[in-house]
Amino acid sequence: MRKADLVNRISEKTGVPKVDVLVSMEEFFKEVKDTLSSGENVYIRGFGSFIIKKRAKKIGRHIKKNVAIEIPEHFIPTFKPSKIFVEQVKENVVEEPKVEKE
Repeated sequence: MRKADLVNRISEKTGVPKVDVLVSMEEFFKEVKDTLSSGENVYIRGFGSFIIKKRAKKIGRHIKKNVAIEIPEHFIPTFKPSKIFVEQVKENVVEEPKVEKE
């Protein structure tokens, strides 16, 4: 499912115009990104948490040049689903999810 599909479904279920749903979704995404960029986590009860994880410094390989490179420590955004979310998916998904090609 893509963002446009999600906007269509929410619009149909709520009766809110698609443009308003899209604006709300974009603002939600922007707010999550801005909050994570500032170093804060976002917790949504019953859904999950958008959190920042610290990756330690490590040694990697540049394959083409065959040399070791140092990858400095850095932060990455991650999503941790709530227990309710995980249980709902476990109970309801009966077959392999389909992977959409872009």
